Amino acid sequence: MTVQFGYDKKQVIQALRYHFLMRPEIKILLVLINVFAITSAVLFALKKIQPVSFLIFSFLWFLLMLVIWRILPASIYRKALTFKDHFTMHFEGEGVMLETAKGSKGWDWKKFSYFIESPYFFHLYFDARSFFLVPKDAFKDITDLQTVREMLREKVGKK
Repeated sequence: MTVQFGYDKKQVIQALRYHFLMRPEIKILLVLINVFAITSAVLFALKKIQPVSFLIFSFLWFLLMLVIWRILPASIYRKALTFKDHFTMHFEGEGVMLETAKGSKGWDWKKFSYFIESPYFFHLYFDARSFFLVPKDAFKDITDLQTVREMLREKVGKK
């Protein structure tokens, strides 16, 4: 099966947010910051801490969300030339072939460690930090989308 695609900025930013929020270290950090923020709110309400402590934890929570939700995805989108290119991707029995105007690159299915499906993309992971986004709207119909989804489950496996 062959698909052709480019990237939509808003969808890519959302996919990058999804990637960051799925990272275990980010999940742990979010839980810890939320626990500290809630604890500081309760202690502030009970008059056990000063308002400055509550404001500091609230500021940390706000700063963390700003970095994960806005700054990090936007900076990666700006730096990566990949998102400005146009691609043709061939899904075959032995692997994936990616073509651009500059050249082509193929990967065996073994090169991918897992895949994740987000609302707009299939995230094909090579390792925990490097991945390739395949837009779902590149497929001409739901049948092709389902065929590739099944192929990815069979050949790569979900996380």
